Amino acid sequence: MIMEARKIRLLMTLRRSGITDTQVLGAIERVPREVFIPATFHDQAYEDMALPIGMGQTISQPMVVARMTQALEVTDRHKVLEIGTGSGYQAAVLAKLCRRLYTIERHKELLDIAVERLETLRVRNVTALAGDGTKGWPEQAPFERILVTAAHGGDEPPKALTDQLAVGGLLVIPMGDEKRKQRVVRYRRMDDGLEREDLWPVRFVPLLPDTQDGAQRMKASS
Repeated sequence: MIMEARKIRLLMTLRRSGITDTQVLGAIERVPREVFIPATFHDQAYEDMALPIGMGQTISQPMVVARMTQALEVTDRHKVLEIGTGSGYQAAVLAKLCRRLYTIERHKELLDIAVERLETLRVRNVTALAGDGTKGWPEQAPFERILVTAAHGGDEPPKALTDQLAVGGLLVIPMGDEKRKQRVVRYRRMDDGLEREDLWPVRFVPLLPDTQDGAQRMKASS
């Protein structure tokens, strides 16, 4: 009962702060955030804050998840690529909205735990891979939507990701590094290039290349 009251309070906060997409709000309402965080932080599951999940990583605050998901404009017709599985929480929210989700995490240990959580919740439309997110997932391209949950320090988004974006598709990615202020940027791929739209300031861990050896795949339903 206490947890449910906290969730309702969080949803009201999201609405007051500009999250108007009822599908996004519904997805956040239906995904139990406490499943994706260590038990010691369960009492803070529905506070609007980032929480540690191990290996120097965090689960993003619900407001960031909601805003980035809303900016992605996902529908149930879309094939989506997520870079940075982390706890699996953002993946679970996206899976409620899209046709199929492909998610990549460079830390295999984190990915294994995230996959277990998604399987426990019977999320069936996700395929997960331990790998270098900066390279995307060319075997499954093109994607109608791509979401990156780590900050890219370059002036342009990773070319591998924009190459894998369908024409008319959207890429939502934090841009900037420790020296430059980070901003969430939305790119739309057009026939003749990319349209860029700067959205809001944010703070994410950096998007890093390379990965540990080995892969973990979560089989998606047909």
